[in-house]
Amino acid sequence: MSIEQQLQAIAKKRILILDGAMGTMIQKRKLEEADFRGDRFKEWHKDLKGNNDLLVLTQPEVILDIHEQYLAAGADLIETNTFNATKMSMADYGMEDYAYEINFEAAKLAKIACEKQTTPEKPRFVVGVIGPTSKTASISPDVNDPGFRNTSFDALVEGYLEALAGLMDGGADIIMVETIFDTLNAKAALFAVETIFEERAMRLPIMISGTITDASGRTLSGQTTEAFYNSLRHPRPFSIGLNCALGPDLLRNYVAELSKISEFYLSAHANAGLPNAFGEYDLGGREMAKEMEEWASSGFLNIVGGCCGTTPDHIAKIAAIVADISPRVPEVKKKSLRLSGLEAVNLTIGESLFANVGERTNITGSIRFKRLIKEKNYTEALEVARDQVENGAQIIDINMDEGMLDSKAEMVTFLNLIASEPDISKVPIMIDSSKWEILEAGLKCIQGKGIVNSISMKEGIPEFIKHAKLAKKYGAAVVVMAFDEDGQADNYERRKEICARAYDILVNEVNFPAEDIIFDPNVFAVATGIPEHNRYGLDFLDATQWIRQNLPHVHISGGISNVSFSFRGNNLVREAIHAVFLYHAIQRGLSMGIVNA
Repeated sequence: MSIEQQLQAIAKKRILILDGAMGTMIQKRKLEEADFRGDRFKEWHKDLKGNNDLLVLTQPEVILDIHEQYLAAGADLIETNTFNATKMSMADYGMEDYAYEINFEAAKLAKIACEKQTTPEKPRFVVGVIGPTSKTASISPDVNDPGFRNTSFDALVEGYLEALAGLMDGGADIIMVETIFDTLNAKAALFAVETIFEERAMRLPIMISGTITDASGRTLSGQTTEAFYNSLRHPRPFSIGLNCALGPDLLRNYVAELSKISEFYLSAHANAGLPNAFGEYDLGGREMAKEMEEWASSGFLNIVGGCCGTTPDHIAKIAAIVADISPRVPEVKKKSLRLSGLEAVNLTIGESLFANVGERTNITGSIRFKRLIKEKNYTEALEVARDQVENGAQIIDINMDEGMLDSKAEMVTFLNLIASEPDISKVPIMIDSSKWEILEAGLKCIQGKGIVNSISMKEGIPEFIKHAKLAKKYGAAVVVMAFDEDGQADNYERRKEICARAYDILVNEVNFPAEDIIFDPNVFAVATGIPEHNRYGLDFLDATQWIRQNLPHVHISGGISNVSFSFRGNNLVREAIHAVFLYHAIQRGLSMGIVNA
């Protein structure tokens, strides 16, 4: 039986117990600088006190003892002492080169402790911890330069890969990306997780845990609980939950919300209240256990533990009080396109209204926006995006394809600037380009779940599959153009043929979620005066209806303004054509469209 199967079997029967705070227990030891240095780092050129992860090398018996105390308290899941053990965080101590070794030794120590306590009736598991790092990929640390970043997606992936290699080589059973305050950091971590799983041709269960930082109910990078969930559900984790920052009283509402929307097991490890004036935590084990009893009785929990301020006493009392309470049963959810910016946008076939995708932040379709970007007048360019959202766009399409521009750099710059504008970044982003390198650069900038516009079979099936797999790995939905090796579909039969073939490849070969597929069957101009074009509008409508009836769960979109291109310059006529065309297309199954919002 695999680890995933073992965990699934246990989780169906009872609430799993996660351990408590490592930092709190280390602080109780009153360790001094010399203890952190040990003999090995006696002459190190920087202060090392506070580098708790280093203790797996210099004071391994201390860490082993803490693990054993939590196991004795009833923990099923033991977290490795690696919260800051990435090269990004270790740079604070000049110890980047020790990141792999620390992760490896930390996993080994946790494994030793777990193997001592494991029995057939109560197996224990090592949870390899990947922390958030001290960097933020979606937030500028400089208020005067909102487009600046002190790290990059690629740098984070590189650091996470090294840490993951150490954890897996050391014996971790589970990987947990935890205390997520910037969702883009977590997306980089999960990209690294999927990469190392691919490289090693193996998978471990994944746990994901975010942090709601205050009473606003948002992460530090601004996402609501549901937006956070939508952004990170793509690797199909074993569990997704919340931890840190808040005590049980303040965290409860967000755990309750997550328990309603999540199709996965739910974990929660709250702080022991909020810190007092001395930075200590006052909520005792008995009081915290009573709070967890209420959470469990309300059907919120599958995994419960403790974060800052919790001790083996807290865990023992929580384990005892939830022992006889049935675990939460995750619901099978309707298949919905679950997108997010700072807020969630969920589109369900047959239930959701038509979704407007704002088109004016597209260089190829807006002369004004093109001029602003060329002039590097980003302040006014952001106003274009803001106007689209204020006028009803639920998603905004951003395209920087222009021969005289560094389109990749402009895409990155504009997306970074949008991230600092909550009234724009609250909606999901559709990253639009004919070049994969630009699409990929954009995906590395957005913390929400966005849309790639577009991929197609134009360059052959291998490239189509490659791009689909990468989009899935980044956690994005995809627009699929009705285009293959023989060209663009311009009639009903070709639209049917290409969309059916693409659907089969994506769903059955790539295992791409059908609800994350958006077909664009090509809107062409009507009234061109060319007889061969007479059925362009009708063929689009017929193809839309066929897709809706034959390709389950997918969404259908189109560039609506294309239909009236023959009447450019006559906006009154164009708007009338758009209204009539949209009416009929929506009746046939069109669920979203790129429009001037």
